[in-house]
Amino acid sequence: MARAVEVTRRDHSAAELRKAACTSKDAAQSRRLLALAMVLEGATRDRAAAQSGMDRQTLCDWVHRYNATGIEGLRSRKSPGKAALLDDAQKAELKALVLAGPDPVRHQVVRWRCVDLRGEIARRFSVEVHESTVGKWLHQLGLAAIKPRPFHPKRDLAKQEAYKKTSRPC
Repeated sequence: MARAVEVTRRDHSAAELRKAACTSKDAAQSRRLLALAMVLEGATRDRAAAQSGMDRQTLCDWVHRYNATGIEGLRSRKSPGKAALLDDAQKAELKALVLAGPDPVRHQVVRWRCVDLRGEIARRFSVEVHESTVGKWLHQLGLAAIKPRPFHPKRDLAKQEAYKKTSRPC
């Protein structure tokens, strides 16, 4: 049978660990500190683990972490999360693409919609995402969801102004 893991770090007594558990804002860290305090007071690993709501092996893992890094090592760590699908340079390119607007001949659209951008992102960056993800990215880039009214690519602004001046008011 293997020997139980010892608490080799003697910076704090069991009473100090209990006091640190009371002042900790991390509930999981408090449970771990209380379990270590029980071990330092001579309780068995099974009893200390059961009282703290963890498995005996988990308690041994926390003892190793405490021996290596002390009380701060017992804090819960944030998970890094999923890696971003587009890096900063690609997002900047996407923003420039949206601000420039589509080319009606090449893109076959007169204004960008999320579904159109989704296809363009797949072609340029080889990333398949849902339309709602494209909308979230646009929001993160500071682009509004307000869609401008589409216009015909062959419009003539001079003729429009001339018509406004000669037409009767309603």
